[in-house]
Amino acid sequence: MSYVPPIDDLRFLLTSMFDLEDLPKLFREQGFDSGLALALLEEAGRFSAETLAPLNLPGDTAGCRMENGKVITAPGFANAYRRYAENGWCALSATPEFGGQGLPHTMQVLVDEMVSGANLSFGLFPGLTRGAAEALTAHGSEALKQAYLPRMVSGEWSGVMALTEAAAGTDLGLLRTKAEPLAEGAFAITGTKIFISSGDHDFGGNIIHLVLARLPDAPAGVKGISLFLVPKFLPDGTPNSLSVGALEHKMGIHAQPTCVMNYDGATGWLVGVPNRGLNAMFTMMNTERLFVGLQGLGIAHAAYCKAAAYAKERLQGRTPSGGMNPAPIIEHADVRRMLLSVRAFVEAGRALAIWVAMQIDISRHHEDTAARDAADKLVSLLTPVVKAAFTDFGFESAVMAQQVFGGHGYVREWGMEQFVRDARIAQIYEGTNGVQALDLAGRKLGMDGGAVVRGFFHRIEADLCKVEGLEDIVTPVREALALLRELTEHLLAVSADGAEIGAASVEYLRVFALVCFGWMWVGIAKAAPGSEDAGIREAKPVLARFFVTRMLPQAGALAASVKAGAGPLAALPSSLF
Repeated sequence: MSYVPPIDDLRFLLTSMFDLEDLPKLFREQGFDSGLALALLEEAGRFSAETLAPLNLPGDTAGCRMENGKVITAPGFANAYRRYAENGWCALSATPEFGGQGLPHTMQVLVDEMVSGANLSFGLFPGLTRGAAEALTAHGSEALKQAYLPRMVSGEWSGVMALTEAAAGTDLGLLRTKAEPLAEGAFAITGTKIFISSGDHDFGGNIIHLVLARLPDAPAGVKGISLFLVPKFLPDGTPNSLSVGALEHKMGIHAQPTCVMNYDGATGWLVGVPNRGLNAMFTMMNTERLFVGLQGLGIAHAAYCKAAAYAKERLQGRTPSGGMNPAPIIEHADVRRMLLSVRAFVEAGRALAIWVAMQIDISRHHEDTAARDAADKLVSLLTPVVKAAFTDFGFESAVMAQQVFGGHGYVREWGMEQFVRDARIAQIYEGTNGVQALDLAGRKLGMDGGAVVRGFFHRIEADLCKVEGLEDIVTPVREALALLRELTEHLLAVSADGAEIGAASVEYLRVFALVCFGWMWVGIAKAAPGSEDAGIREAKPVLARFFVTRMLPQAGALAASVKAGAGPLAALPSSLF
């Protein structure tokens, strides 16, 4: 039971549900169309299945190790990365100015899902490099961009971000790493960072660290943070003064070198404006948050494929109708419930990922300034939803898929327990999901006085109104949307009350996500009759009805929790915990 790329579903989404003609004119002039998109995705799926997936379980078993201060990655990873770069995948969506292919971010998102599902530990290497390159593209000086971006885009060099310190996790205002001015515009960076994914490896080439640090005269708090480019090797080829202090011993992603990094007066160069490093870093962080959401989606799909195949082969117990004995466990209601729950999330999540990615392409490349601005705000609104909901549902999906295997899911050889362990980190890094919920409820809802979120809901309602003949699917989604609107207006009214926002945010984000998934399922069910694939025509409406009857009703209970307010959370004195 190996990794199965979701090519059939992608073909349906890109030819029957979404119109790639909606992408900006820039891509059409490059000859981009659904034919090219599907050819690229088929090749990415083949690479993921044939090269990356076979390394997943062995990489988890071998892990990374330190030898003489150097990181040695799991067998096969260095060669796989070289092949990945040589085949052009690192350059897929990067700007042509620095050697990129300039293809839509929509394609990047779908490749990222497959790579993450096949081998999450591997996918972090190119994913972090791309995020670092985007931050450098947006904020770096021309000299830095010319010196570093071409080799980062090609995959010859890799990139990482170094934010977290032992005393400064979510609260970056507490960080202590220092940046002292040197001659000719350089700085000496001194400090220790923890949890640095891809901090070092044995792939060859330079490793470009984007490091948050404080200048000598910097104000306290987050307003005094600057961003610096600190390469492993200096421009003349000599090693920089940075080193790996240790490898973190983790629950999952064992084949990914998560490092403690020491910067001992390492030479670096300022990226962007002094004391505005957090702004520059968030260019990378927002890219990575969407990427992390796709990790949850990718693992959920990979786990589903294995669990569905196993359920059709595993003979155990009698069928509910008293049929053949033993029967495949796919005939049992609880197994079906779990598999349908995973698939209902995965297919709606994949559709929503495409929709958000298309907004990213519009925000970056549309000819009209107003269209770019509107799309950018929608991406900002939905980024915490994608990151948190996809990784929450992704972890829950991995657990359900493992449960399908029973005791076999708990032993290593089937790979299901690895999915659970690997999926867990996605709920934590790049801003915990609780932080994402606070970002949505406390910041994003208030954009333009609430006009952005209200406009988004209006768009959903307009789409629902265009559907005929699917009332049993549309009506529950419309009712859930009305509930979400009610909750949103409540949160906008109490936006100044941090306690109320904090108490409501997690449940509110999940309601928001459920409505978005329902919106996607309406679109999927509407498009399904136009598919050439008989299996899709039959399955999609069934899955849509499963979602609106068995998963969407969660919104009602979650809304009751939101309406309960902060009181029940604050009632117990801290001393009694």
